[in-house]
Amino acid sequence: MPSSPARLVVLVSGSGTNLQALLDACADPAYGARVVAVGADRDDIEGLARAERHGVPTFVTKVGQFTSREHWDRALSDRVAAFEPDLVVLAGFMKLVGEDFLARFGGRTVNTHPALSPSFPGMHGPADALAYGVKVTGATLFVVDAGVDTGAIVAQTAVPVEDDDDVESLHERIKAAERAMLVDTVGRMAREGFVVDGRRVRLGG
Repeated sequence: MPSSPARLVVLVSGSGTNLQALLDACADPAYGARVVAVGADRDDIEGLARAERHGVPTFVTKVGQFTSREHWDRALSDRVAAFEPDLVVLAGFMKLVGEDFLARFGGRTVNTHPALSPSFPGMHGPADALAYGVKVTGATLFVVDAGVDTGAIVAQTAVPVEDDDDVESLHERIKAAERAMLVDTVGRMAREGFVVDGRRVRLGG
């Protein structure tokens, strides 16, 4: 066990259900991590309210406040860096981070995708899986890189596609599996350490 909990900064854009799962897990000292800040790209969202109810500091960095995407990315990086994270978790964060962010937090920023990467990247993973007719889909936790859902895979979980599924029912089951995978894997990364070696990620250092 590390001598102190790993420091997590979580970035959100919406309701923050994955954030809530992490906050609940961090309430147990054995989990090995604590959320030290929650950032967002917009005001007045439930994700920020969840953090505030738990006494976690929050910040908002909006793209529209800056003259360029690069300036926003640098400002976001500065806000995150102020909390000295060991790991940054994008939990429903709907913006792509840029070069400055990756230069500072690359290799220790993770995100989820509601499909089994490399299949069905982008915004419509469950719908694309259903349209393609696959029998199994799922969720992926990956190390963020400069692409869209292209980073090295940390963990995956499978979700069967039922004959009577529509996009909503399939997505709800994927989100439940994704949440459990995220909490379990982030905890292991915090407690055991991890190594990113090219496209392979090994838990346990």
